[in-house]
Amino acid sequence: MDSHRSCPDGIWFCCGAIRAFPAALRLIDHAPSAPSYGVSVWFGTALFAVGVVVNLSSAWRHVRLVRELDQGEAAYTRSLTQSVATALFLVLVGLATAIYLVTVRGSASLHSKNSEETTMPSATSRGIIDKPSNHSVEQTVEKLKNILQSKGITLFTLVDHSGEAEEVGMKMRPTKLLIFGSPKAGTPLMLAAPSTAIDLPLKILIWEDVQGKVWVSYNSPDYLRERHGLPQELLQNIAVVETLAAKAGE
Repeated sequence: MDSHRSCPDGIWFCCGAIRAFPAALRLIDHAPSAPSYGVSVWFGTALFAVGVVVNLSSAWRHVRLVRELDQGEAAYTRSLTQSVATALFLVLVGLATAIYLVTVRGSASLHSKNSEETTMPSATSRGIIDKPSNHSVEQTVEKLKNILQSKGITLFTLVDHSGEAEEVGMKMRPTKLLIFGSPKAGTPLMLAAPSTAIDLPLKILIWEDVQGKVWVSYNSPDYLRERHGLPQELLQNIAVVETLAAKAGE
């Protein structure tokens, strides 16, 4: 049977579009995850429904055309309005699918970039902020020490947790805690809220995860303010930790 019998004029474009549907749906299925508002479910269901309807319609028209050809009737006397309309509809659906995929990927990319700030979704609720470092633990520690020194901030102590673990025969990924601060900045905080002394001096934890990624972690200044009921005007006394952590990881 020739190509007109397998896919008649007017239906040919529809058949090509239908064959392209599974690939488009696979792209949607494998697109990076992004916040969903239920649209994707209905959109995918609609595409499947349209595919089924068009396939059935094409099959019916094909059978009817073959029957007309076998009976010697004119094969192209019927109006192609329905076929052209269906083809145009599928073009619109294809464009909508392309726009949807671009939107999903763009949204997923932004979501991924923002989520890189923390290792766990609950980090903010725990008052801990994790920022990625572009250096090893040792390099990040040295960089932070130099920054503290250049700003005249006292480094009270450096706790090498992984080093201490090794001394007792235990293995631990590189993990170091720097405790630093300034009495001039810390004293007003403790005068306003004595419980602040539990979280002072300021601390920055530099550690390596199981994938070998290095992180710079610290207590959120807003979390500390709410936890101890600090006045808003004193927030700047501890907000410096955010700048220090960011510069150490650069």
